[in-house]
Amino acid sequence: MSQYQPHFYRGRFAVAPMLDWTTRHCRYFHRQFSRHALLYTEMVTTQAIIHAKYDHLDFDVAENPVALQLGGSDPKQLQHCAQLAQQRGYQEINLNVGCPSDRVQNGMFGACLMANAELVAECVQQMQSAVHIPVTVKTRIGIDDFDSYDFLCDFVQKVHQAGCQEFIVHARKAWLSGLSPKQNREIPPLNYERVYQLKQDFPHLLISINGGIKTLEEMQQHLKYVDGVMVGREAYQNPALLGHIDHALFDANAPIITPRQAVENMFPYIEQQLSQGVYLNHIVRHMLGAFQNCKGARQWRRYLSENAYKAGAGIDVVETALGFVEE
Repeated sequence: MSQYQPHFYRGRFAVAPMLDWTTRHCRYFHRQFSRHALLYTEMVTTQAIIHAKYDHLDFDVAENPVALQLGGSDPKQLQHCAQLAQQRGYQEINLNVGCPSDRVQNGMFGACLMANAELVAECVQQMQSAVHIPVTVKTRIGIDDFDSYDFLCDFVQKVHQAGCQEFIVHARKAWLSGLSPKQNREIPPLNYERVYQLKQDFPHLLISINGGIKTLEEMQQHLKYVDGVMVGREAYQNPALLGHIDHALFDANAPIITPRQAVENMFPYIEQQLSQGVYLNHIVRHMLGAFQNCKGARQWRRYLSENAYKAGAGIDVVETALGFVEE
């Protein structure tokens, strides 16, 4: 891919952190479409990083720019994990103050932290004092009955005073009980105007918007009012969208990358990973949506789904599946 330098804020476009989806293999695939998109890890808890036998920080620097999203509320543990992440080459630390699941609440992190701005501020301060990469916060516009604009401003002001310069705001409130995480992504109404107002009232901060964004036209509209856009499910389920990002949002001279180009660019990576014992299915399950709306997309998905999990499945499975597709 050609070398282009982005002309805008690092987070002008980002792919959201999504549990079980934005794994290292997924990010490597997304990077084939866009040089400039900021990619996020799945949320990783501080406990997992500190205590698990599995290396939760493993990633390929070719995926950069990548932000590590942390889940936790112990300032010292977060500081330690931020230091480890910086050493490993991540380019941003993001604190999760937006996830509403019961499991996350029981661990005292995620969206419930919105009710404790002082603790979030302390966590940010401890992390930012130990690293030189940006420490950012991903939050909602409110939780439960704490959903006034004043509540959001108070939260942002306190966390900003602790050193946070960048906020990613999911433009929905979260209900901490009564709704599943999936319902919390769909049922509370979107309020983009509130995020726009936040940028207007805090012009010195970098504000990105998240929630329900699906098209390039929508992104360009949002960027008239905020500094960045974050896209989740649409980027994962229709990754061809990412092939237009560099051209549309960063550099008019950047090429548009087709899904076929992105898939073929994955071949050396896939072969390298297979040689290290990684199963083909663990990689290609993130590539199933590559040819959405193309002729042969269904056959592509079916062939990979039926064959990639088999013992000894290799690159030939992907090559055969690619033969079904017409762009």
